[in-house]
Amino acid sequence: MPTTQTAIETTQPATVVLRQVANDRLTAILALDLGNTTGWAMRLDDGAIVSGTVSFRPSRYDGGGIRYLRFHSWLEEMLRQAPALSAVYFEEVRRHAGTDAAHIYGGFLAHLSSWCEQKHLPYQGVPVATIKRHVTGKGNADKQAVIAGVKARGFVPSDDNEADAIAILLWAAETQGGVQ
Repeated sequence: MPTTQTAIETTQPATVVLRQVANDRLTAILALDLGNTTGWAMRLDDGAIVSGTVSFRPSRYDGGGIRYLRFHSWLEEMLRQAPALSAVYFEEVRRHAGTDAAHIYGGFLAHLSSWCEQKHLPYQGVPVATIKRHVTGKGNADKQAVIAGVKARGFVPSDDNEADAIAILLWAAETQGGVQ
C-alpha cells in the first residue's frame, strides 16, 4: 500500500498471501483494533494481506476531536487504496480499563459506524473472546499468546494492536464473518 503524505504515522505494512479456499470469491475486507493506536489489517481483492498500526493520539496543542478527524481522513484513504472494500470488522470491546479508554473507543466506534453507513459498507463487531479463541484456541488468551498465534500463521506484527487486527481479519476471512 503506498504511503500517504499525512500527519498520521503508520508502520510498514507486512504483505502475506492468504490461501484461497476453493469456490471462495475473495473480497476486500478491513479489520480494525480501534484506539489511539489503531491496529489494521486489510485483505485486498487479490488475496494479499497488508497490515500495520496508525496513531491518532493528539499532540498537546490539538483539540480532543482531532483524533476523530484524522481517523475519518485515514478511513477515506484506505477506501481510496482499496475501492473494492466490501466489509469492515472491528474488535468489539465490552470492558475497558478506564473511563478515558471507554470514551475514546466509543468515539472511534461512532465515527466508524457512521462512515460505514455513509459508504453503504457492512460492518460487524467481533467479541474479544471470539478473536482470541480463533487464533489461540483460548478465549481468555493474553496479548503475547495472540501475537504468537498470529506469528504462527506467518505474520510479523509490530505490536499487539496489529496482531489483534490480523486476528480479526483471519477470523472474518476464515469464517466468512461468522457464517461458518
